[in-house]
Amino acid sequence: MDTNQSTATPPADPASEEQGLRMLLVEDNPINQKVAVRFLAKEGLKTDVANNGQEALDLFAKQTYDIVLMDIQMPVMDGITATENIRRIYGKERPYIIAVTANATPSDRQRCMDAGMNDFVTKPIDAVKLIGAITKSGIFQRH
Repeated sequence: MDTNQSTATPPADPASEEQGLRMLLVEDNPINQKVAVRFLAKEGLKTDVANNGQEALDLFAKQTYDIVLMDIQMPVMDGITATENIRRIYGKERPYIIAVTANATPSDRQRCMDAGMNDFVTKPIDAVKLIGAITKSGIFQRH
């Protein structure tokens, strides 16, 4: 595979989304991607996927997102750098960015908040906490 070619999932059809909500998962682990996308689909959320922060920025150039689930440690561009770029381009109000990371110390959380993330969920993902963080955004209304 050409390493310069993006393997990010293309933006979904907005008409197919139950709430008109645009969600992006930025995660480099294929198993974590599948688990998260399936779980979110059960909640009625259509989710695009980027394998790293650069792919996320490439998708943002084509589509805006309401909520981003952002892994922190990824190849090519990490989640902190991607978040800082998203905030520099789009501001602090949207998208709502949730850190999804195995790095669970208070200093890790603070680093994410300082980069412009809105919330923080640790891996392994607890489904209740993840939906709680998404709901806290005020954008998603659980059925």
